[in-house]
Amino acid sequence: MSTSPADPHLPAVHLRPPRNWINDPNGLVFHDGYYHVFFQYNPHGPQHANMHWGHYRSPDLITWEPLPVALAPTPGGYDADGCFSGNAISTGDRMVAFYSAHRNDRWWQPVTTAESHDNGHTWTKRPDLLIPEPPAGTTMYRDPYVWRQNERWRMLVGSALDDGRAAALLYESEDLEHWTYRGPFHTSDTTADAGPIGWECPQYATFGNRNALILSDWTPQGGPSHTTVVTGREKDEGGFEATTAPVPLDHGPDFYAPALLKAPGEDRWLMWGWAWEARDDAWAHETGWAGVLTLPREVTLNADGTVAQRPARELLALRGPRVLHGTGYATQTEPAELGQIGHTFDLTAALVPDPTGTSGLRLITSADGSEHLDISLDPTAGHLVVDRTHASTDARARGGVYTAPCPAAARPNTPVELRVIVDRSIAEVYLADEQVLTLRFYPSTDGPWRLQARTTGAGRGEFAVAAWNLIPEDLPREAQLAGRGTQGA
Repeated sequence: MSTSPADPHLPAVHLRPPRNWINDPNGLVFHDGYYHVFFQYNPHGPQHANMHWGHYRSPDLITWEPLPVALAPTPGGYDADGCFSGNAISTGDRMVAFYSAHRNDRWWQPVTTAESHDNGHTWTKRPDLLIPEPPAGTTMYRDPYVWRQNERWRMLVGSALDDGRAAALLYESEDLEHWTYRGPFHTSDTTADAGPIGWECPQYATFGNRNALILSDWTPQGGPSHTTVVTGREKDEGGFEATTAPVPLDHGPDFYAPALLKAPGEDRWLMWGWAWEARDDAWAHETGWAGVLTLPREVTLNADGTVAQRPARELLALRGPRVLHGTGYATQTEPAELGQIGHTFDLTAALVPDPTGTSGLRLITSADGSEHLDISLDPTAGHLVVDRTHASTDARARGGVYTAPCPAAARPNTPVELRVIVDRSIAEVYLADEQVLTLRFYPSTDGPWRLQARTTGAGRGEFAVAAWNLIPEDLPREAQLAGRGTQGA
């Protein structure tokens, strides 16, 4: 079993332990000078089972220190079959983690807590469940999200209702111990013939009197599906009134269950998501690991109510010397060779699309050019297009073509700005610091990579590109995640 950093697909700067399974980021909190990121973690293998809370912390979002596992299932206890998703808050000298207590013998996941008084090194679970029963009329119940607003504590819990709607349920508290159920905060459309059966991992970001509600769509047939965001305002009675239609938070196929953190001392929201594997389970089992967290993103709200995302500003510190820089144009018969690039890099580009075809960048990952990832602009459709059809010759890797809206691509002679961060087997493609498309890909060779500018049209695609290899040497390569959290009750 390959579990060493020599695995060519194991990300170098994205956060994850070097082996075993991870999924949802949990418990994002800033406490006593450190950002804390927890995540769903199976310390025993690369499959979804034995859910613990893994734990990293960082003073700067760049250098991450592994801490012992924070939460582990208690045999015979209320979380005997898993410490599932939730979040954490900092209050005084303690951190409080809110999480879903999973047992196979009940369909709902009650809300419970654990506390740490030593900066996250050890955790003590409460003896009894915090919210043991779901409200009447629910058919799914999990994933608490707690935040402080207007001198009170508030909590959303992901849910599904027995009338077919998905819901985020609202609770409120004065002291974190006694919670009053206020009813559904927001629900899906009752007239929709298709859509989510339930919402997982609700997250809520406030921007003055405008707010964004992030919801991960789940169905009993397919499980996790995708993540949407709606923006709007709160009603006087405490519910949420959407002023925009639900739209994808990320346009890629491999993004789910993001978690939010309000950065300390500034009006800035940070977000991490889970990027799942896009390859056969057997392949992940052979390599001994599955799942990765995205890089931290800054989330803002535009004047028109759309949500914008960009890489956290701190990530510029990961850039090494610039390895690639070029301006010019490409034609159908003459692609522009931009040079070699590392397997972990940060790239910026301004592209003026060829109005007669699709044009953009090709990341070539094999010596003969047969393996490549295409990132291009389609001026006819007004789309950013990311095509991984030829990104791996291994049949166990998923292919597909994915798009994000890009109206600027349809405007003649208008440059479109991109930022692309690639880390071995994950690509995060940012369009004009707003839309994002995240996907996984698995080159079958470990040789040099190179970049081209190309067009399929009869005209030319213009480009200005710069790229930096990212420097991961200050990041942990072997996480000390073998320690187990305090078992508690």
